[in-house]
Parts: sequence; structure tokens; C-alpha cells
Amino acid sequence: MQINFSGKLAVVTGGANGIGLAIAKQLAASGASTYILDLERERPMEIAAAFGAQGLIADCSDRAQLERAFASLPSPPDIVMANAGMVVESEFLSLEPNDWDRTIALNLTGAFHTIQVAARAMKTRCRGAIVLTASTNSFDGEQRLTAYNASKAGLLGLLHTAANELGPYGVRVNAVCPGLIHTRLTQASFDNQTVIRDYFQHIALGRGGEPIEVANAAVFLASDLASYITGATLFVDGGQMASKFGTWSEDTAAFTDGKWTLR
Repeated sequence: MQINFSGKLAVVTGGANGIGLAIAKQLAASGASTYILDLERERPMEIAAAFGAQGLIADCSDRAQLERAFASLPSPPDIVMANAGMVVESEFLSLEPNDWDRTIALNLTGAFHTIQVAARAMKTRCRGAIVLTASTNSFDGEQRLTAYNASKAGLLGLLHTAANELGPYGVRVNAVCPGLIHTRLTQASFDNQTVIRDYFQHIALGRGGEPIEVANAAVFLASDLASYITGATLFVDGGQMASKFGTWSEDTAAFTDGKWTLR
């Protein structure tokens, strides 16, 4: 069944690159009137114009800027992808409070603002779909990612509460939980064959993911195909969370071209 968003308005925060951009492109390709919100330095207008969407400048950690952006839309949104996020690496005992504050402000508080502003508009029409970009890190404590892990874990609290309270108004709230996806933020890891060789041993499919693979899952959750799904988390991780002690071994497999394959 083909997903058709014709006549629907979609908003993607952090939509000018990475997973957000892939989601925005999929929404636009499925017929949605698509708007991406991002920082000025990310060139949201230019990026959006390249695939027939619209770009709006907004710091997605700033409530006032989000409210202005949503108020400028031609109609209330039907679909909102709360995707904007950042990551700072640091050992737990060395994490600077400012880096903690910035990460929580965008990844968690920014998502709260996005959901609340969007849901107030959706509530008046008793329909809407919101999808959060959470993470496998919502569930584990990967080292050197204290603030990121905490922010992504917090998203699940928002998810469950929002789904519960907004369900009576016909507004569905779900989340995708990507694993290691090949984006600008993870390029350094993908460039290091030693790092990804070890990392991918613990992924059932033996490789990293691409942004389009997350986008496909997010767009599904926003569509009528998921009309009876709310409050759910959908892992897009190649089976990483199902592989507690690792899947791949050199006894039976080889790591070539950036992925593990059976001999």
C-alpha cells in the first residue's frame, strides 16, 4: 500500500540534514506540504527548495521561535516530526554543565515545546500524528554520552504521557529509535573501520543504517497505516537491541566493505 499525504501539512524540526532531511524528503515525495525548521547556518530555505519543500529559520530549543514558526504556517500541521537534536561526547566526570544544559535544552526541552505547540493546534481538529526521534540510547548508558543518553531517555517519558493525554483528541504520538545511522554526526565513526568493525559485531544485520531507513519507519508511523498505533517505540537499529552479547564472530563471518557477512 502506497502512503499518500496529499492535502496534509508536515513539519520536521532539524530537517536540514541527516535523519531529519531524509524524513522531510520522504514526506514531500508522498505528497505532503512539507516545512523544515532549522538554524540559519543550516540553510533550511535553500535545502528545502531543492526538493519542493519550505524552510523556516528557528532555534528548536527556543519556545518563542518555535511558536513563531508554527504560527507562520498556512494551516495547523497534520504531521510533526520532533527530530532536532545534538550530541556532545565527554566522560561523565568531565562533562561541562554548559554542554549538559545545551543538550537537554534542544533534545528534550525542545521536543517538549514542539509537541506541546503542535498538539494544541492539532487538538482543535481532533487529528494529527507526532513522531519523535528517540534512540537506542533511550534504553542504555553508552559511555561518553551522558547528556545525550539522559535526553533520549527523557523523550520516552514525553512519548508515553503525550500519547495517553492526546489520544482522546485523535492525536497519535510515537517514536523511532535509531541505532548507529550514517549521518554527519556519525561520519567520524563510519570513517574508522576498526570502530565500526567492533560495533557492528553487536548488530544482527551486521552493518550501520542509512537515514532513509529511519525515514521510512517515521513516515509509516505518521501515516494512516499506523492508525491504531500510539505510544509506541519502533527500533530502527538492525537488531542491535536484540543482540545482547553480539551476533558476529570471525569464526563464521568476515568484515568487508563496512559490514559483517557470513563466510
